[in-house]
Amino acid sequence: MRLERPVVIGIAGGTCSGKSSIANILIEGFRYTNSINIIKEDDYYKDQSDLPMEERAKTNYDHPLAFDFDLMITHIHDLIDGKTIEKPTYDYTVHNRSQNTEIVHPSDVLIIEGLFALYNPEIRELEDIKIFVDTAADVRFIRRLKRDVAERARTVESITSQYLNTVKPMHDQFIEPTKQYADIIIPQGKENTVAIDLLKTKINSIINEKML
Repeated sequence: MRLERPVVIGIAGGTCSGKSSIANILIEGFRYTNSINIIKEDDYYKDQSDLPMEERAKTNYDHPLAFDFDLMITHIHDLIDGKTIEKPTYDYTVHNRSQNTEIVHPSDVLIIEGLFALYNPEIRELEDIKIFVDTAADVRFIRRLKRDVAERARTVESITSQYLNTVKPMHDQFIEPTKQYADIIIPQGKENTVAIDLLKTKINSIINEKML
């Protein structure tokens, strides 16, 4: 039996705070439902096909203006209304949307994961549970440094420069303040198994209520 309306969960937090890890844990934990989907905010970076590579590299990807919230909101509404969407995907190596898209079908649980998952008021209004992953800044920076060197072939100098010039200032200005909207704040990310277990219990409770 599919729920009339999916349980919508927003998971926000700073760069490398553990948002994706928690989303993946929840996906594995709710496989018994008819289905569960995740909408990754990064896939909704604006299309920059009209810009040369050098200009794309200069974009501030940690500012809300880098995202196509209009398309994202439309897709969330479509999924809530039981419609299938064709979601964009993002290619970090070219600083642009990939030519590949992903078909996403309606589901019982819909996770919205990203830096600004609690930033946009229209998206917040659609979320049944709002989560902020609150991991210390030094831990997040070290994780980002390791990830970008290993997975995105970037230099330590470029990562450090970006972090100091855009990532940290944008976090302080736009992301950290959204903690006030969270129903649940999870310190330490996926290591906080107690908070994650409580979150699973809450989601179960909402699903059971919707099935009555």
